[in-house]
Amino acid sequence: MPKASQPPDPALASVLRDLRERRGESQEALAYRAGMSGGTLARIELGQASPSWATVRDIAKALEVSLVDLAARVERAE
Repeated sequence: MPKASQPPDPALASVLRDLRERRGESQEALAYRAGMSGGTLARIELGQASPSWATVRDIAKALEVSLVDLAARVERAE
C-alpha cells in the first residue's frame, strides 16, 4: 500500500526562508537559480508544500549550503 504524502515541514520552510533572507536574495532570484518557479518556492517557504528530495537538493545548491548543513539547521529548528 502506498504511503500517504508527507505534510509540509515547518522547520524546513523556516530554515530555507532564513537562509535566503540572510543572503539578501529575493524568492524569485533563488527560485530561478534552483530551477523552479517563484510560486513554488513561496509555497515551500510558507510551509504549504512538501518539496521532493531533488527540489531540496536544488535549493540547497542554489543557497550554497550542503545538504548536511541544511539538515542540521532543520533539526535544530524543530
